[in-house]
Amino acid sequence: MSLFLDLRKHGKLAEKRNPMYEKSKFGKFWMYFMFVFWAGYLIFFGTTFAFAFDGGATEAYHVMNSGLIFVLVLDFLIRLPFQKTPTQEVKPYLLLPIKRNRLIDFLLIRSALDGFNLFWLFLFVPFSIITVTKFYGISGVLTYCIGIWLLMVFNNYWFLLCRTLMGERIWWLALPAVVYGGIAAALFIPDNSPLFDCFVNLGEGFITGNILSFIGVLVAIALMWFINRTLMQKLIYNELNKVEDTRIKHVSEYKFLDRYGEIGEYMRLELKLLLRNKICKRSLYSITGVVIMFSCIISFSDIYDGGMRDFFVLYNYIIFGIMFLSGLMSYEGNYIDGLMSRKESIYSLLRAKYILYSIALLIPTILMIPGMVTGKVSVLGCIAWLIFIPGAVYCCLFQLAVYNNKTTDLNSKMTSRQNIGTGLQNLIAGGAFGIPLLLLFALNTIFGKEVTPWILIGIGVAFIATSKFWLMNVYHRLMKRRYKNMEGFRDSRQK
Repeated sequence: MSLFLDLRKHGKLAEKRNPMYEKSKFGKFWMYFMFVFWAGYLIFFGTTFAFAFDGGATEAYHVMNSGLIFVLVLDFLIRLPFQKTPTQEVKPYLLLPIKRNRLIDFLLIRSALDGFNLFWLFLFVPFSIITVTKFYGISGVLTYCIGIWLLMVFNNYWFLLCRTLMGERIWWLALPAVVYGGIAAALFIPDNSPLFDCFVNLGEGFITGNILSFIGVLVAIALMWFINRTLMQKLIYNELNKVEDTRIKHVSEYKFLDRYGEIGEYMRLELKLLLRNKICKRSLYSITGVVIMFSCIISFSDIYDGGMRDFFVLYNYIIFGIMFLSGLMSYEGNYIDGLMSRKESIYSLLRAKYILYSIALLIPTILMIPGMVTGKVSVLGCIAWLIFIPGAVYCCLFQLAVYNNKTTDLNSKMTSRQNIGTGLQNLIAGGAFGIPLLLLFALNTIFGKEVTPWILIGIGVAFIATSKFWLMNVYHRLMKRRYKNMEGFRDSRQK
């Protein structure tokens, strides 16, 4: 226990002594603000569901429990772009007389105690207070919330396993795809799926304090713990003992970009950045796989209808921008001195990024063609997002180029602190996804679904037409802060 407390203390001290600690306080304030906002949002939904589900033939908590599987799936998807694998540095401690397994155990304990695993309680606590107390009292609410927390801990370890495997081989994306595809088939193909009853019984077991329900979840957590422990130990030491690969490989030079001059050179640089570095390549492949999965589900099934379908269509279009543009210039922090040595090279880099990531939106558009053919997705709606996102949304995301001054390491994985975004990055990324969704619902309510796409197209065209001007504005503001940013990039590089 003392080792756990010591390592936890070291982690906190490392964060406070990091040169970026003082510089990110403003972003942390906004991150806390967004935390309070989404917590209030979940409390609102928990209260609303409690009254909406009440009065039917089935008790409200039974209805909620039947949907626990959907909460777990949504929790997994939310973790995908935001939660990283454990962040504690283990390399320095390997030189000390400390058992290796205990270091791995600390990583997993820290992950289980992460506050994110408690976040869903903002939904379930108010819901259970309204619906459970009248039958089982406060004790029922307490045991129910403990059970929900244990489910989130299990989901955390399941996500950690998938994320770690996908970091090694992108083909492991098939694991969650097969698991969730099988669950979806088991839920919707039979007329009366036993899975719904299974989760209803599990939730009721939590409420009544059934020891078997808790033992079952604890056994599942222990199994995930053991698998993660074994896997992480193997991968960490493989990485520490890795041998540099000196074999000559075929390297594409993207000759077709030569015709575009300096912009083409920076587009080539961006492509090499995405396809040759572990962190970038892993993120690119993972997100592409998720977009393909969602596109297939939307196109060939009725799982996501109405507002949920709009949510995932927007997710497909915007996730590339959020993943790579929220950390704009952070990857370039590894070689920022070279970029700053040429006049207006940063402006050319910004234009190249804008063009490349705008073209990348053709990928989800092509993947949504089956949905357009089957009538599941509106053609005009997809065109609207194809124009609106590189216009209005990218304009907001590119503002981060001015303020990002933390270098993102390109190749480190398990043995170093993960590349976690600053509070400002998380704020802008959340707004880039949430605001268009709220705007869509507001416009649909006011003008109707026929007019809304045209409004989005008009807004997008306006921003695209003026992209040269706002990119130049970003460039000038960045150059005014260049020395401050360069200092931050140097301070935050991996030594």
